[in-house]
Amino acid sequence: MTQPTDPRTQQLQDATQPQTWDLLVIGGGASGLGTALEAASRGYRTLLLEAQDYAKGTSSRSTKLVHGGVRYLAQGNISLVREALHERGLMRRNAPHLVRDQAFVVAAYTWWSAPFYGAGLKLYDLLAGKLGLGRSRYVTASEALRRIPTLRRPALKGGILYFDGQFDDARMAISLLRTFQNFGGVALNHAPVTGLLHENGRIAGADFRDSETGQTHSVRARAVVNATGVFVDEVRRMEDPHIQPMLSPSQGVHVVVGRRFLPGDSAIMVPRTDDGRVLFAVPWHGRVVIGTTDTPVPETSAEPRALAEEVDFILRTAAQYMDPAPTQADVLSVFAGLRPLVRAAEGTDTKALSRDHVIRISGGGLVTLTGGKWTTYRRMGEDTVDRAAELAGLTRRLSLSQILKLHGATTETPGDHWKVYGTDVPRVRALPGVDVPLHPDLDYTEAEVRWAARHEQARTVEDVLARRLRALLLDARASIQTAPRVAALLAEELGRDEAWQECQVRAYSRLAQGYLLP
Repeated sequence: MTQPTDPRTQQLQDATQPQTWDLLVIGGGASGLGTALEAASRGYRTLLLEAQDYAKGTSSRSTKLVHGGVRYLAQGNISLVREALHERGLMRRNAPHLVRDQAFVVAAYTWWSAPFYGAGLKLYDLLAGKLGLGRSRYVTASEALRRIPTLRRPALKGGILYFDGQFDDARMAISLLRTFQNFGGVALNHAPVTGLLHENGRIAGADFRDSETGQTHSVRARAVVNATGVFVDEVRRMEDPHIQPMLSPSQGVHVVVGRRFLPGDSAIMVPRTDDGRVLFAVPWHGRVVIGTTDTPVPETSAEPRALAEEVDFILRTAAQYMDPAPTQADVLSVFAGLRPLVRAAEGTDTKALSRDHVIRISGGGLVTLTGGKWTTYRRMGEDTVDRAAELAGLTRRLSLSQILKLHGATTETPGDHWKVYGTDVPRVRALPGVDVPLHPDLDYTEAEVRWAARHEQARTVEDVLARRLRALLLDARASIQTAPRVAALLAEELGRDEAWQECQVRAYSRLAQGYLLP
């Protein structure tokens, strides 16, 4: 059998050719990929370096919603909600294979809650304008129960039905990656930046290490963008070890349970939990995602872990609205993500483009983007490229991203898990193993592992089971059981030996144990 071409090898060769890039983007999450695609689609020569894997951090650990942020209405942040709702509409239009309309029910258990929340959601509809997904309206108790049969019945007065968007975050990252490469961009995962290059007091590029070979490389660029999410301060310290931190990270936790707890197509939105947050229970890939929490954390981690009290809080809150309510025994997976919350602005080099995301330019010209959320990834990238291009003296070019269809975009897709591949579905299904499931409790097949290795830069068992496929989040225990077969398939695709396979299975099993409750 002929060994398939390794796409990452070609990307590494392209990345290390002697040249000066227009933009070097550090970070392969929502903000980094959005910035890189924005730059490449304008015709700027762009390189993206990701330390681990695309969407490895916060960008694969969201609540899976494309939304304006209902809770910002209560804070009076109308401009932020309007911007996010506009971007929600663009995501729905430009990536219909990944973003879909989702109905939500706000259950009313007091006489005043339906008119109170109904008024706020009418404003939400109004702010969405022509890109709205549907009008909110009052529903009776019987209709609320028809939509969500597991709503707690005692004292239920009715509710408000409204609409937002839902998506697959890590698959969106891969779609952005593929679109970026379609525009000639070069991207490498498992390529941590180890230092910044300086020339005449300015940032002129970076050194990075190829984690697979251990070799180090240097790349030059006219502008360097630090879009590393909760790790932006680590990159900033490469320029100035004494710099004050920008972030005060907060941890959000979600639990995943079976569909029997939310058997309809509608989701539940709890507008105000005991700690003042919004909590969601959302159907997703045949499971239910419930979250999230808000816990300040003292330091960042690539693998944050849920605290016992966070899981208890989610299950306790869910029990106030769901009957039957999930217990710890029902949890298939629990995952935590860190939010890059920005501290108060410092110094005169600060430019807050909204209260949502922040861009700062250092004395040496390092462009740092942080804050924000998935829904506004495109706007974040547009704003960042505008600043970086101006800083680097690049020819000014107009943004195309508002009308740019992402890789795979189509409305003609299957209704099952194949949908996320969009126009690539026939090519994925043409690969060997399309009819061989990886596990009886998971929908995925062997063909998808081969596709991930050949076309999506999947390099490890974790890359496949956590992000190309979503098995780790959907059923952590089942994903552990399928790890040996995934390792064997990857070894065949990437030319690895049995020792590599064994190492991969051990590493993945250790990681996935952290997604199971004790």
